[in-house]
Amino acid sequence: MDIYQLAIRPLLFSGFKADPEVVHQRSLALLHAIDATPTAPLTKLAKASLQQYFCRTDRQLEQSLFGLKFANPVGLAAGFDKDGIAAGMWQYLGFGFAELGTVTYHPQPGNPQPRLFRLPQDRAALNRMGFNNLGSAALAEALKQRHANDFTIPIGINLGKSKVTPLDEAATDYLGSFQRLKDLGDYFVINVSSPNTPNLRDLQAIEPLRIIFDTLQQENQGRKPILVKIAPDLAWEDISAVVELSQTYQLAGIIATNTTIDRSQLTTNFVTATGKKVTEEAGGISGAPVRQKSTEVIRFIYQQTGGSLPIIGVGGIFTADDAWEKIAAGASLIQVYTGWTYNGPWMVDRILTGLLAKLEARGLAAIADAVGIGDD
Repeated sequence: MDIYQLAIRPLLFSGFKADPEVVHQRSLALLHAIDATPTAPLTKLAKASLQQYFCRTDRQLEQSLFGLKFANPVGLAAGFDKDGIAAGMWQYLGFGFAELGTVTYHPQPGNPQPRLFRLPQDRAALNRMGFNNLGSAALAEALKQRHANDFTIPIGINLGKSKVTPLDEAATDYLGSFQRLKDLGDYFVINVSSPNTPNLRDLQAIEPLRIIFDTLQQENQGRKPILVKIAPDLAWEDISAVVELSQTYQLAGIIATNTTIDRSQLTTNFVTATGKKVTEEAGGISGAPVRQKSTEVIRFIYQQTGGSLPIIGVGGIFTADDAWEKIAAGASLIQVYTGWTYNGPWMVDRILTGLLAKLEARGLAAIADAVGIGDD
């Protein structure tokens, strides 16, 4: 019995009528309270219980990518834990990896509230958070307080551009955050695809992107895997150009995709919290409406590269079927966020159980064998 979907979610989504951002913050605060007292008997008991209920270990799910070992392919997407306040807890909730951020060089409050809305009819969310975070210096300090053995899963860090930084100084802004954090994350992501920072998506054009890649890779010197996260709304020729540039600068992979600004897939007409038409509300759409497009982007990149450039697939994953669709299209790893908030903490285990069943049904020995196999 899934108590989250039967009792907790109805209260959070409807009963309390709480702002989704407030619910999110309180959930993180609870996880932080557990994470902040690692030696307390109750903390040890809580972590052991979480591990028992939510974690699944199976060698068929393991992969090694860009020098890192992933116990399973399901990761927590960037945006959920921007400041790393619950960084040590994600391994106890079944995730094979977790991505912190998006973090910017300068601390920033983000866009005015309310800025996060659920669209239950579409199993979606609309957000215009605007990279609200405490800044890369604060994240660096938080991670420095941790012991190296605190994390049993790879921890990625998603880097964004500060709102106050002009576009022509973006590379320096990303570099500053990377310099602060490069010894503290297992991999890094260049986020140029959020629709909620003015003109940020302009950085997906080849010339500004080339400067950012070059600047970071000169500093990096091959020590850490660096990936780029792209939007689902790019034209195919633009995606192809980003892929080619990523290969030229020896990026470790591509994350496909961020939220979409397309409203055409929505059945929701009005945002209840504001009373406005959904077409009038700024922000990116995540969840089920972006599933098909993100899968198409994954398939395109995989075919363009012949599978030589690892892909992390994200967008609209709720079930094992959704996860399998992205893996079969070419994603080696997947990430969840909106689906996890709808389906609750048991979702990761259900996805992993389903993936193992699909491997057995097809006679495949490991999840890596399923990457890019196509529809069947």
